[in-house]
Amino acid sequence: MTFDNGSRPRGLRAVLREARSLPTVLLVAFCLLVGIPATVGLTPPQELAIAGQELSVGARPPGLSLSGPAQLVQIGNTRIDIAPLQVFGPLRPQLTLGPIQRNAAAAAAIDPTTGPHVRAAAMSAVGNGFLRWYGWATLGLLAFTLAATAAVGYIRVLATLRRQSRAPHRQQSVSQLWHRGVAQSLRMTAVAVTVTMLAWAGAGALAYTGTVQGLHGVRSLADLVGTRHLAPMPVGPKVTGYAGAVIGDSRAARVGGAPVAGATADDTACGRSSDSLAGEIGRMQGARVLNLACSGASIPSGLLGPQVRGGQTLPSQVGLLQQVRGLKYVAVVIGPNDLAWGDFLTYCYAVADCHDNLTQGEFDYRLAAFDRDYGELLQTLDNLPGRPQIIVMTSYDVFNPDADCADAKGPANANGLDPTNITLLSNRNTALNDVLVSGAHKYKFSVATPRLAPLCTPDSDRLGADIQGLDSANPFHPTGIGSIRMASAVVQQIAADAPPATVARRG
Repeated sequence: MTFDNGSRPRGLRAVLREARSLPTVLLVAFCLLVGIPATVGLTPPQELAIAGQELSVGARPPGLSLSGPAQLVQIGNTRIDIAPLQVFGPLRPQLTLGPIQRNAAAAAAIDPTTGPHVRAAAMSAVGNGFLRWYGWATLGLLAFTLAATAAVGYIRVLATLRRQSRAPHRQQSVSQLWHRGVAQSLRMTAVAVTVTMLAWAGAGALAYTGTVQGLHGVRSLADLVGTRHLAPMPVGPKVTGYAGAVIGDSRAARVGGAPVAGATADDTACGRSSDSLAGEIGRMQGARVLNLACSGASIPSGLLGPQVRGGQTLPSQVGLLQQVRGLKYVAVVIGPNDLAWGDFLTYCYAVADCHDNLTQGEFDYRLAAFDRDYGELLQTLDNLPGRPQIIVMTSYDVFNPDADCADAKGPANANGLDPTNITLLSNRNTALNDVLVSGAHKYKFSVATPRLAPLCTPDSDRLGADIQGLDSANPFHPTGIGSIRMASAVVQQIAADAPPATVARRG
């Protein structure tokens, strides 16, 4: 080995000099700042089957902060930061969990005799899954680094040839240029690969250390992911004799219709009508359908939690539903109240252009909150006694973009809804429906899509409007005809093996 000054190999000195060159410094920076985030984002998660559940293990997209928590992604794309697992660096684990499956393997995980072994095996499988993901990511980062190095090396060769063409008195032979270029590329590759892989190894070590240290203080699932309010407790006596039930908001209760015969205080407070969704489904099916829908209901206040309405506190709709035995199907109508849809509609009537960043941000925030609440609702419905068919109804559009009538123009002194504002409201309704449909599909629930004619459209069948207009006491809610169309959409989804029940009793 040749030394310079008797102390350092010439090859090492050349590598260190190359490490300080501008092209190599820029290359290394590119690999660290672009290559590592790209690798984390593009490496697919590793699919696992643990304790009867389908999971995938990977890493969450890196942010600009120096540290951050690991993450759990649940049904409905709900993301939960795992606060105890704080990780320094860009590599923060992410665990994706689909709908909870009820099977023998899941039962074994909580069985006192088999549970410890299953849980230990699960932890080992998750760890091995992350190591596999890390291995594939390492190969991807290495390929990225080599490709970037090859590109920079090619550019440097072109630059050398350009300099040679401008200095004819200092021409070098092809052999000299080749050997110089190869040696330079090899040194640059050595520097880029070494620095990038060392940084990646450091990120992996930090992720491992943060995860292990965080798990030391975890003694329960609540310690790991935090606490959340419990599903509603069953309310009232057990009820039998109903073929189906309807839960939801004022669209399902059909506010503005004729009151039900022998209305209870709850019926009156909730604005339930005789031609409600439950009533129309029952007439089409020739069966008794329990109406639990209530005007103003949202998922936290009405379905999963109690609701104050008409001066009285109404019990949770799902809590009442849990006491009903023998149900074949449950229709769910929810969404606009959770988003405070009336606020956005009123604002769009009032201003010439309601597509501003402030209200869009507010909508996105409310939709994300709804997504999380909706996931909890779906999980609760999936555990109902008897496992009835769940039918989720999507939200209908009130106007077509070209709507031009008194209902679109709005009240006096209002700007009204032009095509731009109507399209914005329609797009937001589509975003709501995307969440509704996505969650239903993940639990293999049915989806009913009502075909209501929007306002300002011709009454082609001469049956009357499907949606109440501004001159009605409850604008934008379904009319009696609209309620029939909604019921028809639900009935089309009811499983063929759902026989009607004809006698209702409480006990």
